Amino acid sequence: MPKPVLSVRNLTKKFGEFKAVNDLSMDIEKGKVTLLIGPNGSGKTTLLNCITGLLDFDEGEVYFHGENVTKAKTHELVEKGMVRTFQISSPFTRLTVLENLLVSYGDNSGESFVWSPWSKKWIGEERDAMEKAYRVLDLLEVTELAYDPAYTLSGGQLKLLEIGRALMTDARMILTDEPAGSVSVPLAEKIFTHITDLSRKEGLDFFLIEHRLDVASQFTDHVVAMDRGSVIAQGPPEEVFENLRVIESYLKVK
Repeated sequence: MPKPVLSVRNLTKKFGEFKAVNDLSMDIEKGKVTLLIGPNGSGKTTLLNCITGLLDFDEGEVYFHGENVTKAKTHELVEKGMVRTFQISSPFTRLTVLENLLVSYGDNSGESFVWSPWSKKWIGEERDAMEKAYRVLDLLEVTELAYDPAYTLSGGQLKLLEIGRALMTDARMILTDEPAGSVSVPLAEKIFTHITDLSRKEGLDFFLIEHRLDVASQFTDHVVAMDRGSVIAQGPPEEVFENLRVIESYLKVK
């Protein structure tokens, strides 16, 4: 059996005496689009923040491609290929879409005080960055937006830009919070189509939170359900969505 791309072992995150994540363990398989669901307050975003180094946690371990990354900082995880995007997009609003992508490119020697005067050192890197940015624009089918300022984009286009910036970092796995939140159903389906295409054709793994289950269920391979900080079910979408414990977690009075 292949090793999981992401493993969480006995992770606990407390806020005071409250356990937002409670002794949680799970494995995320490679080559899958995995959906994390659960009612509000179940610990989903806290879990993603712990995995991606944004929050320290009290107990447990995290493994990425078999490597223990429990103590790794967010920028270190990005260098390893684990990239997080957020529910609220935060681009550089006055920069164009293309410029936002280029900012996310890591190998820019021309930005260094040491190397900037020596164009022969970095001119090739600039060319590579531009080629990569246009490839990302093409993958996401937003090439026509390349020179539009980010502040002119719609909510759905901003979500695609977030994914594009992650791709510029050579992400191997993208963890994302509500990639289709607050957008129309057709655009939500387009976003998820891009996610599944990137998974199938580019080999990216996705672990995502989404409340638009009517849309997300059509595009995901595996579902992990949380409630009160713990995993209560996981498996194929059709099984998890019919699980009585999962249904009750959404219906119960808090």
